[in-house]
Amino acid sequence: MVPNDPNPERRGILLMLVSIVFFAANVLILRAVSIAAPAADGWVASFYRGLVGGGLVWLVYRGRGFEPRNLLGQPWVLARGLVGSVGIVTFYLTIEHLGAGRAVILNMTYPLFGAVIAAVWLGEPLRWGQFGWMLVAFGGLSVFFGEAVFAGRFSRHEVVGLLGAVVAGVAVVIIRLLRNREHASTVFASQCLWSWIVAIPMSVGKVAGLPWKAHVGLIAASAVVAVAQITMTHGFHLLPVARGSSIQMLLPLVTAIGGILCFDEHLSGTEWLGGAVLLGATWLAVRPASRAAAKKSGDSR
Repeated sequence: MVPNDPNPERRGILLMLVSIVFFAANVLILRAVSIAAPAADGWVASFYRGLVGGGLVWLVYRGRGFEPRNLLGQPWVLARGLVGSVGIVTFYLTIEHLGAGRAVILNMTYPLFGAVIAAVWLGEPLRWGQFGWMLVAFGGLSVFFGEAVFAGRFSRHEVVGLLGAVVAGVAVVIIRLLRNREHASTVFASQCLWSWIVAIPMSVGKVAGLPWKAHVGLIAASAVVAVAQITMTHGFHLLPVARGSSIQMLLPLVTAIGGILCFDEHLSGTEWLGGAVLLGATWLAVRPASRAAAKKSGDSR
């Protein structure tokens, strides 16, 4: 955090918005690479993300807050890396099979899980009214899946996408837990290290056979997401999990538009409806309470 920051909330919101642009670019680049070179799957993308991201952290933040010894020496940093690596692999595996828009919509259910986990674990307030919106959100998720289920197109990739969202919810809570303990570069480097390690067995045989354009795309995507991840981590240092996650709800819209424009991806009317209900209700569930409502809630306790 910046010492004596006069407006940490405004700075946190700006960082979250910047991260959305870079996260969307990362997903769209990976989608393009997977179409051009099918061997560049989620495992290969995770391998590159860990390798390139870790290298960038070393070059940019060495001596400026990055603590390599904490990657293995601090239990919560280690936990962030392990949990984050699982979340990255599951998310990247869904991009190639579900498309950019669908993959991100599923992944962005993570604020629901993150808000509940943060309430139990960190004691961050969770209002009773939020539970109602969570039920609506899961209803929207059912509508989003409904067409695929009835048409026999529902697959393990949708399940993997939801698993990744749960894991991502755990990850953002750990980031929040580390906000005053570790520099953002150390937190991100832990994810890079374990993403690389976890992906090695499943990707090393594929990397050598990729065309040079695929290597360039994977490196570009990894550099872009490194900027996005560090920016988001700084944002979560300044904002509660619920508020930071609610801003990230803009990501599916940006990515879906990019998927339509770049790859001619299309969601059916039912999927648009379910996705809108899902994301809208998720945002309402995790949005910060107004000051008046927060004060009333505090007085009631």
